[in-house]
Amino acid sequence: MRLFCKIIIISLLFTAASCNLRKHSATHDKTNKDNLTDNTNDRRYTAIKKKYAEELGVSDNNLINGALYEFIDDWIGVPYKYAGNDKNGVDCSGFVNALYKAVFNKQLSRSATDIVKECNIIEKDKLQEGDLVFFDISAKNSHVGVYLVNNKFIHASTSKGVIISDLTQAYYVKYWGRAGRLK
Repeated sequence: MRLFCKIIIISLLFTAASCNLRKHSATHDKTNKDNLTDNTNDRRYTAIKKKYAEELGVSDNNLINGALYEFIDDWIGVPYKYAGNDKNGVDCSGFVNALYKAVFNKQLSRSATDIVKECNIIEKDKLQEGDLVFFDISAKNSHVGVYLVNNKFIHASTSKGVIISDLTQAYYVKYWGRAGRLK
């Protein structure tokens, strides 16, 4: 009888130990998967940051908002479509709305003319990553984009779709309107 009790107790201890081992192993596997995902995301973010730092002519330390550049990377090259607001085609205010909703969790008005009313006007030399830039091309505040760094901004161009342009290009100097930061 004593031998039987010892066998039962040893079996119970072994079962409990193996359950804890499996539980720890599963937790360890999940942690490794999470770390792998984090490392993959870190590598992707680092690659995107490097890519856009080169394109914008700055050190990757100058790019602050990683979500902004990940969003840009997904949308760059989307064709222009009047009144469009998705990746099948987008206009300038549709693009700015999609960006602000995804990156900053903010819903803006649908037109550039109305978006500017939601901003405090700032000086051009005070622009920061994520500020809005407005142009008076066909009318006052008829075009909008999002400032990045180093005089570069992203917008939906009627001829080239979603692109990065430079505020110092003659065309954008000629039609410059104002800069704004959401209130």
